[in-house]
Amino acid sequence: MKLNYKRTFLVGLAFMSICMFWQMYDSIIPLILKNTFHLNDTLSGVIMAMDNVIALFLLPLFGNVSDKCNTRIGKRMPFIVLGTAISVILMTFLPIIDNVYFENPAGGLLTGFIVILAFLLIAMGTYRSPAVALMPDVTPKPLRSKANAVINLMGAVGGILYLIVTSVLYSTARTAGLAHVDYQPLFIIVQVTMIVAVIVLYLTIKEPKLVAQCQEYEKEHPEDDLEEVNESGETFTPAPVRRSLRFILISIALWFIGYNAVTTAFTKYAQIEWGMSLGAAALAVTVGTAAAILSYIPIGELASRVGRKKTIIIGCGILAGCFAVMALHTVMIKGFTPAIYAIFVLVGFSWAAINVNSLPMVVEMCKGGEIGKYTGYYYTFSMAAQIVTPILSGALLEYVGYWTLFPYGAVFVALSILTMLQVKHGDNKPKMPVDKLEVFEDLDD
Repeated sequence: MKLNYKRTFLVGLAFMSICMFWQMYDSIIPLILKNTFHLNDTLSGVIMAMDNVIALFLLPLFGNVSDKCNTRIGKRMPFIVLGTAISVILMTFLPIIDNVYFENPAGGLLTGFIVILAFLLIAMGTYRSPAVALMPDVTPKPLRSKANAVINLMGAVGGILYLIVTSVLYSTARTAGLAHVDYQPLFIIVQVTMIVAVIVLYLTIKEPKLVAQCQEYEKEHPEDDLEEVNESGETFTPAPVRRSLRFILISIALWFIGYNAVTTAFTKYAQIEWGMSLGAAALAVTVGTAAAILSYIPIGELASRVGRKKTIIIGCGILAGCFAVMALHTVMIKGFTPAIYAIFVLVGFSWAAINVNSLPMVVEMCKGGEIGKYTGYYYTFSMAAQIVTPILSGALLEYVGYWTLFPYGAVFVALSILTMLQVKHGDNKPKMPVDKLEVFEDLDD
């Protein structure tokens, strides 16, 4: 059994466009709120937190709704197509309001901007879970770690495309001395990319046909199924599987609490504790991100050989160790050394090991028709963690000291190892081909 890489890359187009949008949202919207509408950091932070709060409710809701949807073009595709279309339309108004407000400030325009932004976040929330659930829908269970590695890689490609476009359109030479920056060209490029990506996805991925093929394969391999049938002929998830599901969801929350705290506060920490410049701190994060991107495909291959659970535990162990080493670095060296970049390479690798395998383990435990619902569970716990941890870790930084950041991250990631050890299901390993060259046969399919 071999993964069809070409098809998986095409399935990842929706996630690529989603990541490109969020990259723009996180970098441009705060600038508009501050520089155009002159909002203070607190109010701007409240507005920027809307996406996490909205996602906490919408992602599991629409994952579940898409499970029950049955149309000619599939379960997920209607949400992906309609959600993208509505989002692209709403995005049009944001840079227009930004430009008009700069020329003629009016309170109604700020209200309109926030209302449209809220509806845009809702529109984006309606199709993220369906877009992610499409991959396990069309991929046999043993291959989902490899496929998820490809999906993560496509998400990274979306972020990189955005950064390239931004660096060209808004270089220092182009923006120096401007009283106001017009972001409309950037929005248009992101909108066009989103539209093209979803059109290509729709034309090349025939969801009902591929889902039927995947279901046929799974009928021929009942040993991969974790569900059971009761006396009435109804399928159900056994209690031990539900227990494993609870523990892996707790694990997801724990490692996101630890990792997100570090990535959110690292630049401030590096400046205060190590005396690093903003550029040097950003470079360390970039090194870690690059290492994660380069690790996605190898990690998927590793998981197919040693198992998802073991790969995740290895990743958590390395990540907790890296955070502990950086805490010791602060105590013993009290300044920047190039070793920090090497540590961030390991951070990127370990996060890839965790991220690539966690979603496949979650959806492995669901009944066949509930992939969207379980994808929503994954996002509920990861998003809840990302809402809680900035508040909790921020309080420690403010009232105890910045030295608490890395011990905080190390402790929560280490705790996730203990909960992962209780997970006994979802670790599906395919048999490797006898001829290793067979791994590459599907690349041209």
